[in-house]
Amino acid sequence: MALMTAAEYIESLRKLNTRVYLFGEKIDNWVDHPIIRPSINCVAMTYALAQNPEYEEIMTAKSNITGKTINRFTHLHQSSDDLIKKVKMQRLLGQKTASCFQRCVGMDAFNAVYSTTFEIDEKYGTAYHDRFVKFLEMVQEEDLTVDGAMTDPKGDRAKAPHQQDDPDLFLHIVERREDGIVVRGAKAHQTGSINSHWHIIMPTIAMREADGDYAVSFACPSDAEGLYMIYGRQSCDTRKMEEDADIDVGNRKFGGQEALVVFDDVFIPNEYVFMAGEYDFAGMMVERFAGYHRQSYGGCKVGVGDVVIGAAALAAEYNGSEKASAVKEKLIEMTHLNETLYSCGIACSCEGCKTKAGNYQIDLLLANVCKQNITRFPYEIVRLAEDIAGGLMVTMPSQKDFTSDTVVGKNGETVGDICNKYFAGRSDVSTEDRMRVLRFLENVCLGSAAVGYRTESMHGAGSPQAQRIMIGRQGNIEQKKEFAKIIAGIKRS
Repeated sequence: MALMTAAEYIESLRKLNTRVYLFGEKIDNWVDHPIIRPSINCVAMTYALAQNPEYEEIMTAKSNITGKTINRFTHLHQSSDDLIKKVKMQRLLGQKTASCFQRCVGMDAFNAVYSTTFEIDEKYGTAYHDRFVKFLEMVQEEDLTVDGAMTDPKGDRAKAPHQQDDPDLFLHIVERREDGIVVRGAKAHQTGSINSHWHIIMPTIAMREADGDYAVSFACPSDAEGLYMIYGRQSCDTRKMEEDADIDVGNRKFGGQEALVVFDDVFIPNEYVFMAGEYDFAGMMVERFAGYHRQSYGGCKVGVGDVVIGAAALAAEYNGSEKASAVKEKLIEMTHLNETLYSCGIACSCEGCKTKAGNYQIDLLLANVCKQNITRFPYEIVRLAEDIAGGLMVTMPSQKDFTSDTVVGKNGETVGDICNKYFAGRSDVSTEDRMRVLRFLENVCLGSAAVGYRTESMHGAGSPQAQRIMIGRQGNIEQKKEFAKIIAGIKRS
């Protein structure tokens, strides 16, 4: 098959026996649930654009495994050009959905696990790399969506995995069998996990020998026995469940998704086990995945930023303030910040290098600089968007008020008449259009989409301090000191 259509993707989810819980109840038809479906539509867009000849160059690639044309989200990067196209693809999808389209974590996991397993096998003579290649070939052939799962609940951050009062706070091996392993624990904040066909699990931190059972990587299907997911709550999420939900939702068609993925003694056959105790390689897998994922944010957040900037410009236009110099300056600053983020994503891609396994890795220092900027700039972009939009963004009545026929005025005016009268902007712009753009901005700045654009920018792919630690390690201060000594005429010691 190699390339699946958007409709085929949605239908494929219906065939899974995925166990999903939301608001304390099991959701049987989760594919059509109003809170969940927008996130599925986002993933479907990754399939739809791959079918569009206009985007073929950045949405598809040639597999180094089979030689077939595949979705780029299942690709192993073969050059710096591939890394650049990845960032461009992510920006495009951000522009099309203004949300998180969820397949990035799987793509980044593929590339990290591919190169790490090669080096594990090189040292220990294991067969992890071949197993992974066979797994990925299946993923490419069937065009599957795979959740890349790294983050454990962690419990007491001052304690190592094996020191936790509850050993399950880091996912771990509880039984080793001749034909596989049994794992227990959970992965938290999992983007798009419910919308995925499979999951690829990685350790969450560098580990020592005592944590050997926690140094585990494997793949398993979403409906594996013992695996279930609890859907994460988002701000304003129940607006999606209101009757005729539309304007008040802000982004009616698209949205993000996070969940707690629980492994309740799940059996993993050997063919899907890619690390099982090789603790000395846990840090490598974490670092490589984090580097790829920090690069990703230089694409996806920029695409969403493009839409936010456009919405802010529309809000100014509908308010009649688009010609004000202060508004123009704010839009210029938003654009400057957004393009700076994109520049970082492109830069770490251009400076990529080949791993021992043969796939390409981004420049880790520049990827961490990219993500460090991502933890800051989207917050400033939405602050400026809120500044331009004005207070009405968060104080306007509901959509039902604007359409209400309840009479309130002395001359028979309805609630709807009053709302449309007093919340009008320019005479040539409908009140509804003005409300729509303001509700969209509310959704991105404060509502359910703020998870993906704001808080995920802060904590996704590692918190700000995680990037600062990596920048400190890779900044090569000693070399910079030598440069200064030479120029200043200081004798080397």
